[in-house]
Amino acid sequence: MLFVALLEVKGSNAPAERIARRAEWQYPAGVKVIAEYWLQTDGYSVISIMETDNNADIFAISAEWGDVFNVKVSPALTAEQGLQLAQKIMQG
Repeated sequence: MLFVALLEVKGSNAPAERIARRAEWQYPAGVKVIAEYWLQTDGYSVISIMETDNNADIFAISAEWGDVFNVKVSPALTAEQGLQLAQKIMQG
């Protein structure tokens, strides 16, 4: 299943500390990373797009980074999947 994680910096932790920690950290073995973006905005600073069939992987990521980020994870569809689903729904 496809998921999108949005990470927003919590508190005033130093960017250098987060970057050093990320350099050492690995996604859980069952997660296929589609993309990870580091944003230069005041809101969310990381967007991660990933696939996994194990909800424990999502929980592990949220638990690992919850001390420095507000982590929001949502299931997602690609545009192609969404259009296919919409066609099925519209056909009844």
